[in-house]
Amino acid sequence: MKNPVKITGIAITLNEAHNIEKYIASLWFVDEIVIVDSFSSDNTVALAKKHEKVTVYQRTFDNFSAQKNYAISKATNNWVTFFDLDEEVTPQLATEIIETFKNPSAIAYYVKRDFYFMGKRIKYSGLQNDFIIRFFNKNNCKYNANLVHETLEANGKTEKLKNSLPHHTYKSFDDYTSKMHQYSALQAKMLYKKGKKPNYYHFLFRPFYRFWNQFIFRLGVLDGKEGFILAYVSAFSVFKRYVNLWLLYRKID
Repeated sequence: MKNPVKITGIAITLNEAHNIEKYIASLWFVDEIVIVDSFSSDNTVALAKKHEKVTVYQRTFDNFSAQKNYAISKATNNWVTFFDLDEEVTPQLATEIIETFKNPSAIAYYVKRDFYFMGKRIKYSGLQNDFIIRFFNKNNCKYNANLVHETLEANGKTEKLKNSLPHHTYKSFDDYTSKMHQYSALQAKMLYKKGKKPNYYHFLFRPFYRFWNQFIFRLGVLDGKEGFILAYVSAFSVFKRYVNLWLLYRKID
């Protein structure tokens, strides 16, 4: 194993005991790992603290952007990686990051994610070109204020790495639907803050459009039954978003 380089690996966690050891092992090339945990009820924190180069902070979760920006602020190195724990940092990707770090020509680097749903590689469904920044200079990058579907905003030149990132998300249907419910609730709060009010258009047309756009126009049909399930649950999450928004207004009536 090569000596670690001056890169900080960052992650946010909540009940990730089943993933934490593998995640830490995959970041063999960094010299420190910062984990911001949302008060997990499992052994996530205990397992992470066993590793000498890992520092754990606990912070009450308010939204994804705030949680991730807090994690970035705790990095002692300028260059950081920010992988989710269900993403697989392959040896090839790790080596490419090391080589890029030696002579960077940009301030942030996108990685193409290969999406897996319930063990199957999803090649269509609008996920064909899923690029996300995973290696960047913290002095030039910050997550926007979105409560969910947050985006890292890079103030400078960006480039793409060659190696892809397997994304083993949603290993069960219940896992997928529970996360969709969480995202729908956060999206409803964002719309509520903007003063958006739901109507029949949002309850009827928006979910209908989401399903057919993802399943037909984005070729989810080519992903088989998994593509259908993804499109169906995605459409329902849109419906749930506006139900949650409606309920927020009901609370103040």
